[in-house]
Amino acid sequence: MENTNVSKQVIPFNKPFVVGKELFYIAQAVMNGGIAGDGQFTQMCQQWLEDNLGCPKALLAHSCTAALEMAAILADVGPGDEVIMPSFTFVSTANAFVLRGAVPVFVDIRPDSLNLDERLVEAAITEKTKAVVAVHYAGQPCDMDALLRICNRYGLMLIEDAAQAILAREKTRALGTIGHLGCLSFHETKNVISGEGGALLINDPKLIERAEIIWQKGTNRKAFARGEVSKYTWVDVGSSFLPSELTAAFLYAQLEQGESINAHRRGLYEAYYNQLQALEADGYFQLPRTPGGRPANAHIFYLLMRNNHERSELIRFLRERAIHAVFHYVPLHDSPAGLRYSRSVGELPVTCDVAQRLVRLPLYSDMSARQVAQVCAAVAQFFAESRAV
Repeated sequence: MENTNVSKQVIPFNKPFVVGKELFYIAQAVMNGGIAGDGQFTQMCQQWLEDNLGCPKALLAHSCTAALEMAAILADVGPGDEVIMPSFTFVSTANAFVLRGAVPVFVDIRPDSLNLDERLVEAAITEKTKAVVAVHYAGQPCDMDALLRICNRYGLMLIEDAAQAILAREKTRALGTIGHLGCLSFHETKNVISGEGGALLINDPKLIERAEIIWQKGTNRKAFARGEVSKYTWVDVGSSFLPSELTAAFLYAQLEQGESINAHRRGLYEAYYNQLQALEADGYFQLPRTPGGRPANAHIFYLLMRNNHERSELIRFLRERAIHAVFHYVPLHDSPAGLRYSRSVGELPVTCDVAQRLVRLPLYSDMSARQVAQVCAAVAQFFAESRAV
């Protein structure tokens, strides 16, 4: 039966947000006369990241996937080496290391933050372990102090997959700047976007020179540009990891507004939280758990439903009312490639449970408070009708 009380105006799951100066900066990049990588806007973006996040060196990449692949090379992983990470993450986290011949070793996540459970990491370390990847799910910080202690004790590299964590902080430290390396995403689904895009944050100064070589196709072109060598040549492995100046120009406009974008999203997140608390108190689902009760950058708002069937029914119910909600992730350890290339430590019960129950509600940077209220009303209606059956 049609519900005439609910507007049919679509509320998408995500909608790319344009701040207003992107086309102006892109035109400026074209007028500069060079639109390949490592031009004025690339350098401006990198300087912005270094200044505002507090890292020694940032290198733009054409995706966070590319940044992770650079990190894998810098970590010197090779065939048979092992890299500890969560299974509850995007495929790029594992792929970057599988491409080098390494084996992802999946460890379970915490039930509160949905991040890598630092209490389980030490038991997963073997003589083959080379690195640990901390994925900051939904922009919420892993326990970085605990992970740093473990990595320092065993001589492991700590890599942050901060794809969802632009301008999020753990206390005073920007996520992505705490481990040896950090990887950011500027994909159109993220808070700060450039369509496709990413960045590698190099926090260990000893890695900067090699990172620049890997970034420039394995050549010492950056040293040549600084006048440190008389010609540039092939000196290491690498690839074409740079984005174009057009991408960097778009990104710079977004970075300038990054804090205001996150502030608006926090307001939407808190509106969701406040309007759905009563339903959580009635036991219908669990709301996100955030340190101090505030989201780091409000990248994701999710519900943990009571079971998989109820999640599927809620997604269907919302879709019928033109509200697009989604689930993720399919755990990597259960995927065809995961079964082929990785191993797990234990049964990963929290990962398996969360993957069956988590639903993400719409949250994007120009979403309105009215739209949040509309989503919350639809969620409440779903449970009201479920009770009536």
